[in-house]
Amino acid sequence: MKLVLLIAVFFGATSITVAQKPASPAGKAAPATAEPKGRNIPITLTPLKNCKVYLGSYYGKSKALVDSAYLNEKSQGVFKGSTKLTGGIYFVVSPQYTIQFELLMDKDQHFSIVADTAFKERAQITGSRENDLYKAYSAFMNEKGPRKAQLDAQYAAAKTKEDSARLAKEITQVGKEISDYQNNVIKTQPKSMLAMLFNTLKRPEAPAIPVVNGKKDSTYPYRYVKEHYWDNVSFEDDRLLRTPFFEPKLDDYFKNLVSPEPDSVIEEVKYILLSARPGKEIYPYLLTKFTNKYMNPEFMGQDKVFIYLFENFYAKGDTTLLNPASRKTVIERAYSMMANQLGQAAPALDLTDTTGATKSLYTIKSPFTFVVFWDPNCGHCKEEVPRLDSLYKSKWKSKGVTVYSVNIYENEIPAWKKFIKEKSLSPDWIQAYETKEAKTAVEKAGKPNFRQLYDIYKTPTMYLLDKDKHIIAKMLSLEQFDDLIEAKRKAMK
Repeated sequence: MKLVLLIAVFFGATSITVAQKPASPAGKAAPATAEPKGRNIPITLTPLKNCKVYLGSYYGKSKALVDSAYLNEKSQGVFKGSTKLTGGIYFVVSPQYTIQFELLMDKDQHFSIVADTAFKERAQITGSRENDLYKAYSAFMNEKGPRKAQLDAQYAAAKTKEDSARLAKEITQVGKEISDYQNNVIKTQPKSMLAMLFNTLKRPEAPAIPVVNGKKDSTYPYRYVKEHYWDNVSFEDDRLLRTPFFEPKLDDYFKNLVSPEPDSVIEEVKYILLSARPGKEIYPYLLTKFTNKYMNPEFMGQDKVFIYLFENFYAKGDTTLLNPASRKTVIERAYSMMANQLGQAAPALDLTDTTGATKSLYTIKSPFTFVVFWDPNCGHCKEEVPRLDSLYKSKWKSKGVTVYSVNIYENEIPAWKKFIKEKSLSPDWIQAYETKEAKTAVEKAGKPNFRQLYDIYKTPTMYLLDKDKHIIAKMLSLEQFDDLIEAKRKAMK
């Protein structure tokens, strides 16, 4: 059974037999020795012979193979290297890439493993203090885990209030016994791997709503959980990355406890990254995770978080953590996004319409201007642009919305004009594109083009501007744009 099941409160466990190192002879102290360097982990895995087996670990939400050992005729091999592996939850993998069993890996990486593929749960680990602790806990969970599962099933099938109450009390008691065991490990073995895992798994329970000066403080449980969510978790600990539950816990934190408002996200990201900076592996991992998340954010305006990351981390030297292709992407996207943040004035557009006349964005006099960049050959555009036209004709035109429509490819003029005609797009729209001559002139001048200024990396890309051409919204669905226009109109009355 996987170790994550052994640690989690609601699961049972199967045991791994851990043998102690031979004790020193009575009356004689063990000689002081320097900590062994590197790793040396002999393994006997029957009945496998004359083949490779692997040592793997968790890596965020993924798994990775980190070492291999060749098993001889006696099923014996060694995981060996001049450097130590990062501590965490590891597993032995068969030649067919199936996980056999898991183990804990900390700084003492000179121990041995004896196991059989037919009896994975009986794997013996000799010489590892961390796995000694794990053995004791797994034996405890072999008793409590199945009992907890049995009570849960009975509670779900309970038919009377009395039975439900009785079973709920028993479930609470078993949960308390498991929690007490974990807390005792944390107290008595605070520097152990198991204590670190328990601390990482912990999620504070929301307290009851208190009454202050005769009024209920309904926000207190939320504040309490948020303030204690990361108690005793050190973000610089690279071992966190080698567990399967740290990253899901982090994701849940941002989903359920952090306001999606960009400035709130920035404060959280800043604290976590600065705390993690000493970590050799976890810091670049977290920086990359946040970069990917907010370069293409779930919520409008959260690209501000990516700009923060660029200005405060990448622009100050952390681009060295990236390969050349990623570095180029991060820099280009950052400069593109800087030009179109919410509340800023939209970049100027002086493009050519279907008749050859220049149409300037800033000459439009409307309460709202909707700017859409699209490609007549884009499948999604072929669906969204006609929907936009229908919305414009039925609602937006009467509300004072002007549509500035841009074909992003100057070599697709025939297809563009054909699409406009076939779909009967409103003649009130401004239909424009950038000529080859204008594009060349911008390139020669070394200026950013409209694709960069409006961060057009997919089509259609849409923006809503106010009467002063400041950006109100972007990256929304047409329905969300519609709701926002209505809300803005009501606010203006």
